[in-house]
Amino acid sequence: MIIAIIGTGNVGGALATKWSAAGHQIILGVQDKTDFKGKHLLENPNTSVEEVAKAVSLSEVIVLATPAIAAIEVAKSLGETSGKIIIDAMNVIMGRGPEGYSTTSDAILANTSTDQVVKCFNTTGYNNMLDPIYGDQVIDVFTCGDSITGKQTAKQLAKDAGFDQCYDVGGNDKFELMEQFAWFWINLAMFQGQGREIGFKLLKR
Repeated sequence: MIIAIIGTGNVGGALATKWSAAGHQIILGVQDKTDFKGKHLLENPNTSVEEVAKAVSLSEVIVLATPAIAAIEVAKSLGETSGKIIIDAMNVIMGRGPEGYSTTSDAILANTSTDQVVKCFNTTGYNNMLDPIYGDQVIDVFTCGDSITGKQTAKQLAKDAGFDQCYDVGGNDKFELMEQFAWFWINLAMFQGQGREIGFKLLKR
């Protein structure tokens, strides 16, 4: 796939690294090609950089991994997105999010021309994206949204990033639930002293 990644910090950088190694073409979408966070990502295979709107125009899939408070501005900067899949990896944390919206995904839907928006890669830390293996277990991730094609794409990209399963937890009405689940991980890791090296695994019997 040709994947535009908007947001080249920890999460965007981890996903870019894993997907480029899996053979996907990664285009880092930035405001200034000469000065951006994550320049080292260009050392990865199959990776280039373009200004945001051009990266989007060249891509099949767009991943948003910027601070949640910038979700509206970022969504508006994407340019023409009709029919494109947008994977939202952002979270509203402690009330810091797009003004007027309860979730980042709702803000994206309201400020782009595509309805193919799903949430994924938001419920765990970037360290788990780089290494999802815990002993003899591999942790899971989750996705939601009304877009069936978007969720199928997210599931494939989760596999390509090395996760075990990517579970479908519902439609657009589950955006807020997914962000609450992310806050659950953050609370355990950061505020309850468990540390970042924790992950979620769905067990069945």
